[in-house]
Amino acid sequence: MTTLKIYTDGGSKGNPGPATIGVVFFIKSKKILQHHQPIGVATNNDAEYQALIFALEKLKEIKNQYAIDKIIFHSDSQLLINQVNGFYKIKNGKIKEYILKIKILEQEINLPIVYKQIPREKNKEADKMVNQIF
Repeated sequence: MTTLKIYTDGGSKGNPGPATIGVVFFIKSKKILQHHQPIGVATNNDAEYQALIFALEKLKEIKNQYAIDKIIFHSDSQLLINQVNGFYKIKNGKIKEYILKIKILEQEINLPIVYKQIPREKNKEADKMVNQIF
């Protein structure tokens, strides 16, 4: 069984302000993909969601290159993880759109996906990707 671990992060200077996403993919302890990019002006929360959506889209592209059985997403955003897992009610229309996009991508990927909140210090790789831009 091959588990793909994906670490995502998003950040904004100013909230809203110039924002960046960072994503790192690991199989076992081997880094197979890393990516960072500016996303324009956004809030921290928007950046966190855009990082997750980017990772899901990238996963859809590469999943057949690896014998992946399970995906575990890691984020230090408690809000994001609890919203995606359905623990927090979502009132914001933009966040509802992000959630809809995530659910569609999950169906297209068609593999078991788990979302876990981790402490910021365990999300160093993705955080480093975000901070390369700033």
